[in-house]
Amino acid sequence: MLRAIGLMSGTSLDGVDAAWLESDGERIGRLGPALTLPYDDALRADLRRLLEAAPTLAPDDVLLLDVQARVTARHEEAVRALATPADIVGLHGQTILHRPEQHRTWQIGDAGGLARAVGMRVAHDFRSADVAAGGEGAPAYHAALAQGMAKPLAVLNIGGVANVTFLGAGGELLACDTGPGNGPLDDWVARHTGAAFDRDGALAGAGRADAAVLARLLADPYLVRPAPKSLDRLDFARALAASGLAALSPADGAATLVAFTAEAVARTPLPATPRRWLVSGGGRRNPALMAALRARLGVPVDAVEAVGWDGDALEAQCFGFLAVRVVRQMPLSFPGTTGVPRPLPGGRVAEP
Repeated sequence: MLRAIGLMSGTSLDGVDAAWLESDGERIGRLGPALTLPYDDALRADLRRLLEAAPTLAPDDVLLLDVQARVTARHEEAVRALATPADIVGLHGQTILHRPEQHRTWQIGDAGGLARAVGMRVAHDFRSADVAAGGEGAPAYHAALAQGMAKPLAVLNIGGVANVTFLGAGGELLACDTGPGNGPLDDWVARHTGAAFDRDGALAGAGRADAAVLARLLADPYLVRPAPKSLDRLDFARALAASGLAALSPADGAATLVAFTAEAVARTPLPATPRRWLVSGGGRRNPALMAALRARLGVPVDAVEAVGWDGDALEAQCFGFLAVRVVRQMPLSFPGTTGVPRPLPGGRVAEP
């Protein structure tokens, strides 16, 4: 078993998650401490600017280099704050562009600088080989955690984008982005209230989904594409702008976005109906969203804590697990998780 620290900064742009685990790349040994270090408001704003500029951004752009340095420093702080010895660090980095149809995916974060700063090997660049081979760049970890659980089982992560891992009763494995997660709702709430997110689902809970706007959003062609498939955080921006959402009240707009996320999850083409859905990510803390999922899915929907998992640490744990697989040259992606033609290794290792 190797000791690994996984680092994840997701599409919600809210900060860095760090988690420690032991693994041999197939089994999970011990799960250790985990923490989250939030980004400050200025860094979140600059990351949002990068997201919007990324399609035409030059690698030597001044803002890009400055933000990458600040993001890397925050990741270094997370490793130091965890204060737990490890053999390797798994650095996902902050995604600023994801265009698998163009064979492009871009995560910022200086792996070499981080390795030197913390004195440990750093596995990174987990997605590029997969995307170059025609995959969607979405690695899976949940199968290792869910050994022995009743299946079919769906594990849903709701960050800025929502993604699901389907675990079949016969060992089938499928993963994809379902559609929007918290991203559009967070942006809507920030625009109308100044808050970073809809705390306790209060705004959405006070509104009513607009059927006409929701129908226009659900007409997006992404929702009928077969899995595997994946999204960039801003992929629905044009559809949102053209939907009539802007004419709604703050509460009705929030309720409509919650309904959009839940319905997109329900419409995800899976091989069989899951017996249960387990939810991780910030979305599990939104009662309005969890209620919408339960009403639409019609089977038990629970936060992952119901089975003893840590919903804040799950994605970071994934990249600690994948870091072990990188150094052992084991596959990171599979036909059912990303659409690659065969199990594919990937990632690189920066030495301290």
